[in-house]
Amino acid sequence: MSEKENLPEEKLPKNEDQNLDKKAENVQKEADQPAEHIVEQTSEEKDTEDTIENAMVDEAKATEDKKNAEPATTPEAALESDDEEEEEEPTSQDRPKDAQSEVDDAVAEDSEDESAGERHGIEKKDYHAMSKEALVDELEKLVKKEKVQAIKEHVDEIRAEFNAKFDEEVEEKKEEFLHEGGNIIDFHYSTPLKKRFNSIYFDYKEKRNNYYRQLKQDLNQNLEKRLEIIEELKSLIDVEENINTTYKHFKDLQDRWKTAGAIPRDKYNTVWNTYHHHVENFYDFLHLNREFRDLDFKHNLEQKLKIITRAEELTQEPDTNRAFRELQMLHKMWKEDLGPVEKEFREDIWQKFSDATKKIHDKRQEYFEQLEQQYEKNLGKKEEIIGKIKEIADVNYNSHSQWQQKIKEVEALREQFFNAGKVPRNVNEQTWQKFKETVRTFNRNKNAFYKNQKKEQYHNLEKKLELVKIAEENKDSEDFKATTALMKKIQSDWKKIGHVPRKDSDKIWKRFKAACNHYFDRLHPTRSEENKEENEAFEQKKALLDKLKNTELTGERKKDLPTIKQFIEDWKNLGRVPYNKRYIEGKFNKALDHAFDKLDMDKKQTEMLKYENKVQALEDSDDTRKINNEHYFLSKKIEETKAEIIQLENNLQFFAHVDDSNPLVQEVHKNIEDHKEQLKIWKEKLEKVKNLY
Repeated sequence: MSEKENLPEEKLPKNEDQNLDKKAENVQKEADQPAEHIVEQTSEEKDTEDTIENAMVDEAKATEDKKNAEPATTPEAALESDDEEEEEEPTSQDRPKDAQSEVDDAVAEDSEDESAGERHGIEKKDYHAMSKEALVDELEKLVKKEKVQAIKEHVDEIRAEFNAKFDEEVEEKKEEFLHEGGNIIDFHYSTPLKKRFNSIYFDYKEKRNNYYRQLKQDLNQNLEKRLEIIEELKSLIDVEENINTTYKHFKDLQDRWKTAGAIPRDKYNTVWNTYHHHVENFYDFLHLNREFRDLDFKHNLEQKLKIITRAEELTQEPDTNRAFRELQMLHKMWKEDLGPVEKEFREDIWQKFSDATKKIHDKRQEYFEQLEQQYEKNLGKKEEIIGKIKEIADVNYNSHSQWQQKIKEVEALREQFFNAGKVPRNVNEQTWQKFKETVRTFNRNKNAFYKNQKKEQYHNLEKKLELVKIAEENKDSEDFKATTALMKKIQSDWKKIGHVPRKDSDKIWKRFKAACNHYFDRLHPTRSEENKEENEAFEQKKALLDKLKNTELTGERKKDLPTIKQFIEDWKNLGRVPYNKRYIEGKFNKALDHAFDKLDMDKKQTEMLKYENKVQALEDSDDTRKINNEHYFLSKKIEETKAEIIQLENNLQFFAHVDDSNPLVQEVHKNIEDHKEQLKIWKEKLEKVKNLY
C-alpha cells in the first residue's frame, strides 16, 4: 500500500506538517553526532546510523499528498477520481529488496495502522473467475462486514475485474449500436448492476476517506509525542541528579514510548532508529552504575534470544506468508519492546536474527518464483484460448444456427479464460487487451451478419405481406376447387420464407391466419358434401376389392389379363376415398400382385399396370407435395440403380481372366441385367409422374 493510498486527501495545516518535519530533522541531526563518551561503535550501531541517514533522504516523499484534493461527492466522481488519486503499489517482484529492508518496510507499514493487518485474515478469492454479479455481491459484503482499512487490496482487485468485464460489455453494446446506424455521440450504456457497484464503491470511499482523515491527525499527534520523548531522553545524560532518579525517569520515558501510539510509516524507521540510538547512549552513560544497566541488558538478552529461537523455528514453517507476518511481529518486538544488550553480544545475536530473517525471506522469494511459474503456465492456457477464439472469429458463417453454435462456443471459451488463473503482471494488460480485441472481432462479425439478416428479414416481410394480400383477396372466393389449391400453396410458401423482424412477426401472422381460417371455415360445409361422396366411393371400392379377391382366374393370360385390367379401370373410376381410409389402396395393390403372380407376364408390364393405380391416386389427391415427393423418390431410385450397374460392371474386371461359364461371373451378369430391367421400369414410372404436372 503506497503512502498516497494510505493517507487521506485532507492534510493538517501546512505549518503543522512543517513543524513536525523540522523536529524530526533536528532529532536526526542530534542523532548523527555521536556522544563523546562512546568509545566504539558496533556494526549494529553503524547500521542504525546508516539507516537513519538513508531514511532521511526519503523524507521529501511525505509532501506528495494532494493538499487541495476534495473527497468525491458522487459514486461517479468517486470512480473517476480514483484513477488519478491511486497508484498501484509496487510488489516485492517489482522492486527487489534485501531481507532486512523488506521486513523494515513491512513493519513500518503495519505499525502505522495495526488494525490494517486484519487484511491477512480475510479470504482472498479468485476474483478474476467471478461474474460481474458475484463481484458486486462480494464488494458489498466486504464493505458492510470488514474494517475499511483492511479491505483495500480486495476492493482494488474487485474493482479492476468488474471494470474490465463491464468495459468488454460496453464495447460489445457500442458495436451493436453503431451497426444499427447509431451515432457515437449518442451512445450511452449503463445497467442497474453498474449503478449498484458505483453506489457500494462510493460508500467504501467515503468510509475510507473519513477513516484516514482521522488516522492522519492521530499519527501526527503521536509523532509529536515521540519526538518530545526523544528530546527528554537526550537530555538525561546532561542532568545533575541522583542516578536512581535519572534511571526512574528513563524507565518512565520507555513506558511512555511504548504507549505513544502509531506514527506515519515514512517516519517510523527514522524515529525508531533515533530513539534506539539515544537509548544506547543512555545505557553507556550508566556505566557509573552497572547494576541498573546489567539487569536490563540481561533481560533484553534473554528476550532477544527467545525471539531468535522463534525466528529459527519459522524457517521451517511451510506457509511462507504466515512466517513472514510473524517475522514482522518479531522485528517489531525487537525494535519497540526491547532495549540493547551488552556490546559483546550485540553483533552475535543480531547476526543470528538476520540469518533467520534471510532464510525466511529467501523461502518467500522462492514461493513467489513458483507463483510466477504457475502464472506462466496460466499465460500459456490463456494464449491457447485466445487462439481458439481467433480461429472462430476469422470464419464468416452464413446461417443463424451456425452463429448460435459459435456464440455458445465463444462464451464457453470466455469462461475458460476467466477461470485459467492469473498471469505475470508484466503481461497482464497485454493479454487482456489481446483477449478483448479477439472477442471484439468475433462480435463485429456476428453483428455484421445479423445486420444483413435484418435486411433479409425485411425482404421476407415483403414476401409474406404479398401472401397476406393473396389470402385476404381470396378468402371469400366461391371457386373452391381452384382457391383451395391456391390457399394450400400459399400456406406452403409461407413456411419456406425465413424470419421477419420480430416486431412485425405476430401482426402479419395473425392477418394471414385469419384470412386462411375464414376461407376454410366457409369451405367446411362443401367439404362435408365431398366427404359424403368419398365415403360412398370407399364402400364401392371395398365391395370391388372383395370381388377381386373372390374372382377365380383361369390361368390363361389372354382371358385373365382383360379381367384384371377391367378391375383396375373400375377402381380408378370410383374416385377418391376419405383420407383416413386410403389404406384400402394398399390392399387393392396386394390383391393385384396376387392376381398377376398367376399370369405369365413380363415384369415390366406387370409393374406398370399396377403403377397406373398409384398414378391415378396421386392425380386424385390434388396434392402437389405428394407428386413432388414421388418425383424425387423415382429420380433417386434411377440414380441409385445406375450406380449399382456401374459398380457391377466394374466388378467384372476382377474376372477378366475367368471363363464366362463360371457361376460367379454368371451371377454378376444376371444382376446387371436385372438392374437394367428395373432401370427401365423406374424411368417409365417417372415419365408418367411428369405427365401429372
